[in-house]
Amino acid sequence: MSDEDDYVYDEVSGEWMPASELAARQASEGAVEVRDSVGNLLADGDQVTLIKDLTVKGAGQTLKRGTLIKSIRLTGDSQEIDCKYDGIKGLVLRAEFVRKR
Repeated sequence: MSDEDDYVYDEVSGEWMPASELAARQASEGAVEVRDSVGNLLADGDQVTLIKDLTVKGAGQTLKRGTLIKSIRLTGDSQEIDCKYDGIKGLVLRAEFVRKR
C-alpha cells in the first residue's frame, strides 16, 4: 500500500483526501509569495534589475539603477530577497526596489 492509497481527514475542509494531496496543500499554504515592484511573482534563481539607486549600508557602495542581479534566493519574508553581488557579502534587497528581468 503506497502513500497515495492512504486517506487522511483534513480538519480544515472536513473531507477525507489522499495523504499526498493534503501534504501538497499544506506546503503551498506555508509558501510566501514575493512580488517585485510591478507585481511579477519572483522565484529562486530569477534575475532582477534595480529600479532606483540604492546605498548599501556597511559596504560604502551605491548600486546604480539598472544594475542586474543574477540568481536571487527567497528568504521566506514577502518583501526581502537574498542576492550575491561582486564585493558585497550578504546582500538583502527589498522586493519593492527590483523588477524581474
